[in-house]
Amino acid sequence: MKNIKKHFGLTVVALIFTLLMSSFIPEVNAPIDGAKAENCKINSRYGGVQIGAITYSFRSIREVDGVIQACADAGLSSVELMGTGIEAYLGAPGNPLSWRRRRADDKTDEEKAAMANYQTEIKEWRNNLANLEKYVELRKKFNDAGVNIHIYKWTAGMSDEELDYSFKVAKTLGAIGITTEIGEENCRVVGAAAERAGMVAIFHNHMQYAKEDFDVDALLALSPANRLNFDIGHYYGSTGKNPAEFIEKYHDRIASIHLKDKTGASNETAKNANQVWGQGETPVAEVLQLIQTNQWPIYCDIELEYKIAPWSDAVKEVKVCREFARQILL
Repeated sequence: MKNIKKHFGLTVVALIFTLLMSSFIPEVNAPIDGAKAENCKINSRYGGVQIGAITYSFRSIREVDGVIQACADAGLSSVELMGTGIEAYLGAPGNPLSWRRRRADDKTDEEKAAMANYQTEIKEWRNNLANLEKYVELRKKFNDAGVNIHIYKWTAGMSDEELDYSFKVAKTLGAIGITTEIGEENCRVVGAAAERAGMVAIFHNHMQYAKEDFDVDALLALSPANRLNFDIGHYYGSTGKNPAEFIEKYHDRIASIHLKDKTGASNETAKNANQVWGQGETPVAEVLQLIQTNQWPIYCDIELEYKIAPWSDAVKEVKVCREFARQILL
């Protein structure tokens, strides 16, 4: 790593958040602050850059308490929390149908009745303020482990009522906003909901930037609350373009990036393939150094997607990725 810049010191930012719903509401047009540690148990902010992870990286761990422990064991002081399974963990009614049957057009009368009953029950559960307090308790569990939730990746649905509820939950967890996939409907509807909540809507990319007719400027223009969750691996793997150049241009509309290492779009052996960090072609170091040099308040989150060796596990590999980033930034 002969090109890695050396910096001295470690910024420790300690700020105690209240656990009430009104705790942290970023102004829609204001720059997004970097992560602020609610305690000093863990600090993965290096040289002014907050390194975290999306909890999808721990998808092999099913229990929420196990995910919290995994975040702490991997040395992460902030995470983008995937909402899958959270409601069930907090005691919400379970959906009686599988994901496939929920989407099926040929539901039986019994399935339709079961779904209608579930919709009534889950709406009642969500409207119960006592259940919203369970998110306060969940946030405290993360914070007590030394981990902050900076983004929530989940929505209850796409109606205004469901989105307003989703942002209320995200705010209660201490997040700045909600992530979802980039696209016209999401950028319009979720962006509007973020505006109503005084938060931000943060849009993740897969291969969209490789499409000739993809217009990110038009999507960002749909709401002043719209931000990007820019996946540098997917971008480089699908376009072959340097993600650092994109970040330099759009840094004021980027809330977070997903860090991963992939081969490029023109690799003759394996195009757009996930790699162990340092073995691929994605300019991870250049991206981190760019953010550090300019001190842009962009969360940098590990997304573990490369194949894990049989002798390792997700916690060990996320820890390796975090150390990889730390060595670049210090």
